[in-house]
Amino acid sequence: MSRAMAVLLDEIAQIEFDRGKQLPAYQGAYLEKMDKRMDIEGIALDGTHVPAPTAAQKAQFIAANLAHAIVSDNESQAAAFTTYLAVRLPALKQVKIRREDEGFAIELDFEEDYIKQQPVQFMPLK
Repeated sequence: MSRAMAVLLDEIAQIEFDRGKQLPAYQGAYLEKMDKRMDIEGIALDGTHVPAPTAAQKAQFIAANLAHAIVSDNESQAAAFTTYLAVRLPALKQVKIRREDEGFAIELDFEEDYIKQQPVQFMPLK
């Protein structure tokens, strides 16, 4: 299991999650609450109501909501959704989100390790 998981929007890292850090009890309780709510109310995937979602369907739903949270600058929701995916899918290495004309394309990448991005400094020409 990889310790690092990253969320990328249009190939640029937005959130990096370190699984090596202890999850506070209140966050674990919040994840349980999210799961129960999805189990009781169901979820909407591609415009269809799913009354009893599987773990994979929940992950798709959460990833879609994560994309919307990122583009709308809702940091608390983005953090909660990222935590959910990192904890519930311990083999997940990257969430790759691409903006498209009709919304988002989202890939849950379990294969490619995330390599921390480094900013490049350019020196002005004199």
